[in-house]
Amino acid sequence: MALSWRSWLANEGSKHLFLFFWLSLNVWLFGKTFLLYNQGLQYYYLHQMLGLGLCVSRASASVLNLNCCLVLLPMCRVLLAFLRGSQKVASKKTRRLLDKSKTFHVTCGVTICIFSVLHVSAHLVNALNFSENYNEEFVTLNAANYRGEDPRKLLFATVPGLTGVIMVLVLFLMCTASTYAIRVSNYDIFWYTHNLFFVFYMLLMLHVSGGVLKYQTNLEEHPPGCFNPNKTLRQNLTAPKAFEELFPDYTTEPFPEDLPVPEPFVQNSFMRVCSEEPKFQSHFPETWFWISGPLCLYCMERLYRYIRSNKPVTITSVISHPSNVLEVRMMKDDFEARPGQYVILHCPRVSALESHPFTLTMCPTDTKATFGVHLKVVGDWTERFRDLLLLHSNQDTEILPIFQQRRYPKLYVDGPFGSPFEESLNYEVSLCVAGGIGVTPFASILNTLLDGWKCYKLRRLYFIWVCRDIESFRWFADLLCMLHNKLWQENRPDYINIQLYLSQTDGIQKIIGEKYQALNSRLLIGRPRWKLLFDDIAKCNRRKTIGVFCCGPNKISKILHKLSNSSNSYGTRFEYNKESFS
Repeated sequence: MALSWRSWLANEGSKHLFLFFWLSLNVWLFGKTFLLYNQGLQYYYLHQMLGLGLCVSRASASVLNLNCCLVLLPMCRVLLAFLRGSQKVASKKTRRLLDKSKTFHVTCGVTICIFSVLHVSAHLVNALNFSENYNEEFVTLNAANYRGEDPRKLLFATVPGLTGVIMVLVLFLMCTASTYAIRVSNYDIFWYTHNLFFVFYMLLMLHVSGGVLKYQTNLEEHPPGCFNPNKTLRQNLTAPKAFEELFPDYTTEPFPEDLPVPEPFVQNSFMRVCSEEPKFQSHFPETWFWISGPLCLYCMERLYRYIRSNKPVTITSVISHPSNVLEVRMMKDDFEARPGQYVILHCPRVSALESHPFTLTMCPTDTKATFGVHLKVVGDWTERFRDLLLLHSNQDTEILPIFQQRRYPKLYVDGPFGSPFEESLNYEVSLCVAGGIGVTPFASILNTLLDGWKCYKLRRLYFIWVCRDIESFRWFADLLCMLHNKLWQENRPDYINIQLYLSQTDGIQKIIGEKYQALNSRLLIGRPRWKLLFDDIAKCNRRKTIGVFCCGPNKISKILHKLSNSSNSYGTRFEYNKESFS
């Protein structure tokens, strides 16, 4: 299968180039800081004491500052939604980079973990060197109190050391709980440990305020390695031979401060004469400059989101669908959303702190204020949520008028937030592939097209839906039939191409009901033959750019991603997009 470099660049090349740039930037910053501390005169005495441990610890700290600064920005969901929806980012390729915000967040997190290991290792060496290389000549430069002091005291009995140890433990918990296995098996652990980031940042601000590493401030008056005659003779040390020959009378007395230094000595001696003792000062905590802006921005956004979502929504109806799927329809004042976006639901009676994202399957319009979500009941949170909603009803819950509605638990909605599927209406041709409950992002798009399709750029939609059991198609069977009938009435039956695949069955099955006849004719047994499907779409849409959108199992996603990068003989280019909650 030939690889189309143009398609590769459109689909994932830009992401890989950006990641390469980001890696190069971190390596450059590490090397630049390493050379500064290795060659900088202001760190001469500290370098003599600590060696390369100083350079590695400071170089890794600069990389950590950069990544701790930027790791929060991809989590500013309101900012990303604003940039996408306000058309501030006009380029479609740049907007697609916004969809990689989660990837960038993970990249920053992995970088923080890697360079934290370097930083901790270097400081362990520094603690040992501070103890063994204690310098009585420069008392203020020492972190240890005396030669041979137990290095563990520097780690556990000082503010920088103790906060560093706790930060390592917090980072270890966040890192291990972020692995795929834990997120899938127990999402609660991931959610609670990830919220320790606030503790991490508070400790980080304390960690850098200790001022352990110092630099020299009076380089002009005391160049590193210079000779101080007053101090040297006062300590009964042997003066340089040049001084003994030129000033025999002063070899046992302090060198007069007001006597000018002879020119021959200045020119011919291998060292310079200094006029005062070296002075050292702690660095201003640069980390505060790095993280204060993003941290304040993130906190302000969270405050805005809290204020925006502090009023509970009105649940108008709860519908139980086959295959353990629950539909919740709601109303909220001044709530606006675009098709393809998602919201975060928070129910205090289920969990005081926990909340979860769900894609909107119905968006409010000018004629109706109702919006809704479909959620698959898997896991503790969704099970408890379903039990609360269906506490006093059976599995065939009907839609009740608002004045007759049951007493549902309080539900808070945060959002909406942007997702890649907002772009599906901005292509002339789109291919939407759903696996099981992954159909939810496309449901809001189909609902929007049902209200009116002529105002959008989209002129042809290929809709592929793969399910394991026949009952799953009934989640949106009515919606698909209504859209199909509407397009037939408007003489545009070719606008949408619906293909339904039943992947697991013992024989020929049909969606029960006379009104679903149109869907039964599009129901196929087995799995899609993706290569033939892509070739057929490319042939029917020569020299066009087709948006490919997938929400489903990773296996399907990888196949579609690979096919989108493949070349074809029709000049058709596929741009791949995938659902990924931030």
